[in-house]
Amino acid sequence: MASLIVPDVSYHSTWLEGSAEFDGAHRDGAGGEDWSLEELRDPRSFRRFVDALVDDALPESPRKPGYVPCTYLWIVDGETFLGSLAIRHELNDWLLNEGGHIGYSVRPSGRRRGHAAKALADALPVAKELGISRVLITCDEDNAGSRATIERNGGRYEDTRNGKRRYWVDTAEQGVA
Repeated sequence: MASLIVPDVSYHSTWLEGSAEFDGAHRDGAGGEDWSLEELRDPRSFRRFVDALVDDALPESPRKPGYVPCTYLWIVDGETFLGSLAIRHELNDWLLNEGGHIGYSVRPSGRRRGHAAKALADALPVAKELGISRVLITCDEDNAGSRATIERNGGRYEDTRNGKRRYWVDTAEQGVA
């Protein structure tokens, strides 16, 4: 079964395969908006990309204006990269209304197998350790799969804003240590 890990350069080839499956579509929780898939084929660039993802969790790391510290994790099964998950340490206005604390995506060939639900369940204790007692998770209004994933993990629907359903999960109620 899948698990969450800190981004690791050893997943280079399977990360490239998984990322190619998105065919340029947005991947929530992936980070690296400034990197092209072509650029990341180079192992040196990929190492810098992975280092940047890991460093983004540090409050003192440089980031674009309006961006918040973020812990990036990868969803893997053995040696296979399945997807990405991001835990944003705080909410700015956009994250409060649309993005949320946690974003995730699973590569198309890995969907409908419970990977997203398990990854989200595994991320809640990490969010709690970061001091986030109430986690906001959002999904597109028409994304039934993500809605079910969030609700399965204790998400309580609050409202919809700009086409995004907003759910809150209390990390203390999840039985997380």
